[in-house]
Amino acid sequence: MRAALLAALLAASTSTQALELAGVFADHMVLQRDVPLRVWGSAGPGQKVRVQLAGRSAEAVTDRDGRWRAELAPLRAGGPHRLQVSAGSELRRLEDVLIGDVWIAAGQSNMEWRLADTNHAGAEITAAGAHPQIRHAKMPHRVSLEPMQDAPPLRWDVSGPATAGDFSAVAWHFARRLQADAKVRNIPIGILNLSWGGTHVETWTSPRAAAADPDLADTVRAMPADAATFVQRRRDRLLERVRRFQGSEPFDIAGADPRLDDRAWSTLNAPQVWEAQGLPGLDGQVWLRRHVTLTAAEAAGAATLHLGLVDDCDESFVNGQPVGRTCGWDTPRAYAVQAGLLREGDNLIAVRVTDTGGDGGFHGAGANLRLDTAAGAKPLAGLWQARVESLLPVQEPGPNDLPGLLFNGMVRPFTPFAARGVIWYQGETNAPRAARYAQAFPRLIEDWRAQWREQGQPGLLPFYFVQISSFGPRPSQPGGSAFAELRDAQRQTLALPATGMAVSIDVGDADDIHPRDKRTVGERLARIALAQTYSRPMPFKGPTLQATRLLPGGRFEVTFGDVAGGLARRGGGALLGFAIAGADQRFVPARAEIVGKDRVHVWSDAVPQPAAVRYAWADTPLEANLVDGAGLPASPWRSDRWPLVTRDIRPEF
Repeated sequence: MRAALLAALLAASTSTQALELAGVFADHMVLQRDVPLRVWGSAGPGQKVRVQLAGRSAEAVTDRDGRWRAELAPLRAGGPHRLQVSAGSELRRLEDVLIGDVWIAAGQSNMEWRLADTNHAGAEITAAGAHPQIRHAKMPHRVSLEPMQDAPPLRWDVSGPATAGDFSAVAWHFARRLQADAKVRNIPIGILNLSWGGTHVETWTSPRAAAADPDLADTVRAMPADAATFVQRRRDRLLERVRRFQGSEPFDIAGADPRLDDRAWSTLNAPQVWEAQGLPGLDGQVWLRRHVTLTAAEAAGAATLHLGLVDDCDESFVNGQPVGRTCGWDTPRAYAVQAGLLREGDNLIAVRVTDTGGDGGFHGAGANLRLDTAAGAKPLAGLWQARVESLLPVQEPGPNDLPGLLFNGMVRPFTPFAARGVIWYQGETNAPRAARYAQAFPRLIEDWRAQWREQGQPGLLPFYFVQISSFGPRPSQPGGSAFAELRDAQRQTLALPATGMAVSIDVGDADDIHPRDKRTVGERLARIALAQTYSRPMPFKGPTLQATRLLPGGRFEVTFGDVAGGLARRGGGALLGFAIAGADQRFVPARAEIVGKDRVHVWSDAVPQPAAVRYAWADTPLEANLVDGAGLPASPWRSDRWPLVTRDIRPEF
């Protein structure tokens, strides 16, 4: 009697757990060709599950937790097919399933950037209807303290005018350029989009791999077990940072009042987000105040207050009177100041900034921070008095709050999913600690390869990435550059096998960290894949530094490889972007000329005894114009090993 009752209870519990496929499986999806196909999901414990696809079939039995995984024999490119999964009387069918190549598109906002928001978007979206074998699935943003086994149900969209506008623009152009090649034309391309804007490399790395980093090991060991513990620790840590910054906890202040004495306040440099200035992870309200001395002529008449870009919201005041408010981290601020509001002598500009997540504060080009008066412009870039007024409530971890949160929430669920490779565009948020990226980025690549390999991925997962683009101020003299150091760390990562880098310094935007030309970037990534993954002979690297040597007379001779028919100057004219320094380590712009097919001579009359040469070593080296015979740009590089400006900056969690 007892045995029958137990059997009945087991049958009842089994029947209540419906047959489900993992969230990545849906109509219109693409599965990886020419490799064993892993299909998985859940059902009642102990149930037999049968999977059928294109004449192949496989069976599995669910474990005690109801999980199952079946493996189908490899299939060639083709389709559409029906994927059918059954267990007992239950049946699940997926239609219009293609077999082709799956590329994982990951990183931060420049990978997430939509096709609809790029150059020539209308024409590109219209053309998307001619490419129905390109499919795209976007993983929703999700953080997790623990490795997640599954994703929420995804939607695979067929490329077309009604859908492509929401695709990753870089990934779309990558896929389209692949299919423009005769060898790939009939191979469906699936894009699995795992991007999240403003995220750091550490959050995309698994906690297991992060624990091998001496800078992260203690943080990983102390990872909180649940959200409540995290919230308390996070608030305590933020309050300590605020106390360290300003000597007190946050409190309400009348920050717009000109009578308020702010001489003892701390300062923040503008434009620069406050996360890079001692307030990492701070989401909340900060008052920023700048005193401006005006002549009678400058104070006369109306004016315009330009604040550049503010992340995320601002309430702006001049001499205590409101002049404007805006929300939108990428929206330029320009506020009219009515005649009579300014006065001769001291004037107060006060801005209450609210950061709702990610970076906070002024950002963009310094020239965009100014007060345009009747008698000329008054620059506002530089130090502002600053006071933290309040913190936003912390209710759960944010994406950059701890190592591994996005790996756990957005990457781990897909490690059993066979893929052709990864395309990656990330690094801008790691620029303040660029020197660490030379270890952190290769660690991520090797980590992802190990994670996929442990789930059955054959071979070495190709990993192709974009070198971050030009952005930021353009000083008249060469100097230290965090963005240049980050680019060099990316270049060093090419030492790993099956990697490739698309240089993008020539298509950046000094005033916008999100350049709108995503077509060039996607097509350069596709060149790498076509050459290295699809064995199509074509130039794909751009000129690569081979050697430097000092010639008699104070000239450097620089030798390049991968010149694709010979070095050239983009757009003609003088060869630009080189700088040279003596033993004093003070770089000056240098003259340069191409010599023969693969060499450049570099010199400066101001440095008769040079010790080092650099190329495109700046945040925004848009003038650098050395290219190969195919028009592909050279990557930034340096010949010296002098200390980096970011060498002492370490991650804070």
